[in-house]
Amino acid sequence: MADAEYVNIWMRPERPARGPKPVYSRAQITEAAIRIADAEGLEAATMRRIAAEIGAGAMSLYRYVPSRDNLIELMADRLQGEIDVTGMPSGDWRADLTRYADGLRAMWLRHPWIAAVQRSLPSFGPNQLLLVERLMGVLDAFVSIDENLGLMAILGGYVEGTVREEISSAEEFRRSGLSESEWMARSSSYVDRLVKSGDYPIFTKIVMEARQPHLSRDDQFRHGLQRVLDCIAAALP
Repeated sequence: MADAEYVNIWMRPERPARGPKPVYSRAQITEAAIRIADAEGLEAATMRRIAAEIGAGAMSLYRYVPSRDNLIELMADRLQGEIDVTGMPSGDWRADLTRYADGLRAMWLRHPWIAAVQRSLPSFGPNQLLLVERLMGVLDAFVSIDENLGLMAILGGYVEGTVREEISSAEEFRRSGLSESEWMARSSSYVDRLVKSGDYPIFTKIVMEARQPHLSRDDQFRHGLQRVLDCIAAALP
């Protein structure tokens, strides 16, 4: 059931109209939460843990951030502010979208816990709104707003899907205690058996001929991004 008392954090004044001057700020609380999440995971960023980090009483933080949902909204918006969209649109749509995609992927890799945050329902924080204005401004002169939304969804879906797999793989390797090359070596005898069976011709072609699995993560990402940008180019007048 939805929280009947929920109010978007951006509608709540940071400073109350009356009462003592605030000792802390939302930015302070948000930065502490992000530091904890980066080091220990999102679940570790509780109000009690944040309070200990900044030297406050846990209950006092609720004056600044009323709920866990509000805290997540602040954290997610703060991370979106790390994506540099200065100067966009520049007039070179392909360069702008490449720069955005690289920045989005880099932000996720710096803060992998963001993969656990449900971000499909936007809260329209200041950094997210800036991204909307600058990023969608890149194609605004070329396509309708609906087409723009669709193309940005394709781009965002590619980046998010790719980086989620990248984060998940890194976690799997960490848990296994094996490097990527060691994991592949461990699987080699089984793969060899599958190839020799002759039952899986497409899989055999991937093993024997495909170059992409042997590229670095950066090169794999860039290769796929160029294909996505080619699709966007085909939709432009």
